[in-house]
Amino acid sequence: MPSVPIKDRKFDTQVQYLKYKVLREVARYAFEDRLLDAYTEIPKLIVKDKPTMRCCIYKERAIVEERIKLALGGDKNNPNVIEVIDIACDECPMSGYNVSDACRGCIAHRCEDACRRGAITFDEHLHAHIDKSKCVECGQCAKVCPYSAIVNQKRPCENACKIKAISMADSGAAQIDNETCISCGACVYQCPFGAIVDKSFILDVVDLIKKSNDNKDYKLYAVVAPSISSQFSYAKLGQVITGIQKLGFFHVVEAALGADMVSYAEAAELAEKKFLTSSCCPAFVDYIEKQFPQLKEHISHNLSPAATIAKYIKETTPNAKIVFIGPCTAKKMEVQKERVKPYIDSCITFEELQALFDSRDIDLKSLEEGVLDNASYYGRIFARSGGLSDAVAQALKEQGLEDFDLKAVPCDGIEACRAALLKASKNVLPGNFIEGMACVGGCIGGAGCLTHGDKNKADVDKYGREAMEKTISDAIGVLKQ
Repeated sequence: MPSVPIKDRKFDTQVQYLKYKVLREVARYAFEDRLLDAYTEIPKLIVKDKPTMRCCIYKERAIVEERIKLALGGDKNNPNVIEVIDIACDECPMSGYNVSDACRGCIAHRCEDACRRGAITFDEHLHAHIDKSKCVECGQCAKVCPYSAIVNQKRPCENACKIKAISMADSGAAQIDNETCISCGACVYQCPFGAIVDKSFILDVVDLIKKSNDNKDYKLYAVVAPSISSQFSYAKLGQVITGIQKLGFFHVVEAALGADMVSYAEAAELAEKKFLTSSCCPAFVDYIEKQFPQLKEHISHNLSPAATIAKYIKETTPNAKIVFIGPCTAKKMEVQKERVKPYIDSCITFEELQALFDSRDIDLKSLEEGVLDNASYYGRIFARSGGLSDAVAQALKEQGLEDFDLKAVPCDGIEACRAALLKASKNVLPGNFIEGMACVGGCIGGAGCLTHGDKNKADVDKYGREAMEKTISDAIGVLKQ
């Protein structure tokens, strides 16, 4: 990745930069109707005369070829949108608790006393060793070691996956349990070798753009997630909106307007049913369905904000086509569900949007500023953890349902979701509305973001305050005019 000022930097890591370059070239070749040449030409464009990351250019090019497959849609026999590139996996040897060189060979042997499995032994220097065949990874030895010499060394992908959907295959490479995986994409960003990648539907989007015939044959809408306010730091939001239109989209609509519609309906549903879990985050919904099926009946019956506004557009604009653009890899699973498929035609991440811009040589910073102003403050703050709860509280107030005592439980990240769902399953949750966000921080922390540093939630609120519509009722009312 070229050395550029942080304010102008598009990506965090070399892994993201490599992924972007492949997506950009695949999109470019697709726009130019040269996809048949992609496999032979793109690897040589990206990996030139000498290797920069692997042992040789041949392995680097082979990995690029695998990335091209994922950019073209990936393995059609694998229903998950998250896949492992086996040859790219470093097969990290570390796993579980190990004794480091910090072990001083003390005579207290607290680690041995704490281990109930007899997994700890000592060599002639009294240095501790852990027998992996006996160890159950309980961590009690690490807790009592006075030197902190026993450390839990997990693979980055396993450490990133808080629901334990990733393990080591017999080959040594990472493998994903599709029955457990919720497609949140946390592992995608955390793998230092870029061996775990989300499938791309970028070709479908290119196809939709080309076949629209400059929006004469059908109108192509882009529905953008409110977290777009925290992306593209090197350009103004209005310039990004103009850039999306220059790609060939007829109009850009805020998914936040769908969030307004959802919060209004969800508030009424909550007041009627007395207990709900949110339906906005597809990874959270998937997690409930897979891990807490006894709570499925409590999931809000509303579609997600993106699907809700897409449904409205399709019902009011004949033959419209819709692409969702956001930070979420789980959204790529959601748009394939029978309940959502009729409304959203394809889905890409902000990473892929950047690749589309550059495949058409669109310089955002040189563009005039377009306008994105469809939603209220409350719809826009869905981008951050706690935003949905605030919106539901406002919707209850606007509908005169203040007699209902809202006790929201905002869950920031899948671990917090798990804790709340466990309590709910045992009827000990001190709340009646679980707002579940699988990504830490909310959507602004999604795996498909351009950058993954700490996001300031205050920036989301600032973006929300810039909304023309000040109440949820006002935003929804515009649709009825």
